[in-house]
Amino acid sequence: MNELAHIRELQRRIALYEDMRAYEDMYKLLSPGLRRFSSALVKSKESSEEIVSDVFIKLWEVRGRLEEIENLKVYLYTITKNFSLNYISKNFKNPVISLDEIDVGAVVFLNGPDEMCISADMVRQLKAIIQSLPPQCRLVFQLVKEEDMRYKEVAAVLNLSVFTVRNQLAIAIRKIGEAMPSYLLPQGIINDKFSRS
Repeated sequence: MNELAHIRELQRRIALYEDMRAYEDMYKLLSPGLRRFSSALVKSKESSEEIVSDVFIKLWEVRGRLEEIENLKVYLYTITKNFSLNYISKNFKNPVISLDEIDVGAVVFLNGPDEMCISADMVRQLKAIIQSLPPQCRLVFQLVKEEDMRYKEVAAVLNLSVFTVRNQLAIAIRKIGEAMPSYLLPQGIINDKFSRS
């Protein structure tokens, strides 16, 4: 069963039967991506966890109307975006990211410690480049490349046209390519997914 069909089935079980197991499965399936998305906006791992918890509380509150929602994944990303923006407007004057929040452990398994150091440095450099992208460009890049969302889904979440999503992704890829030699980039970052519509 593909992800979309699985989400639809969980959505149906939550709406019709108030199925707590389906709700937990939905949380396990979608919360990691929602947390990464929120964290990209609010720059705080802890705050993004709270925001995503609030999103799932909201999901449970509207469970009776879930079958009316055509694309639950887009719906949840949109709520997450709105909750994150509300959080920013209430709490942030000068956004700061803690160096402790950067996950350098997500590197490829390599042969030796020196290769792991090089890889950790590459990951840090790539993350710094991605963080330096303009906000909209960075969000589009993260949703398409890291969350594996389709252009149409990203457009719906960010309230943009599909054309703008494509352009923002192209800008992000160009800037990353200019800032980092291609032989240093992890596989799949520069190869654009222009077939995603």
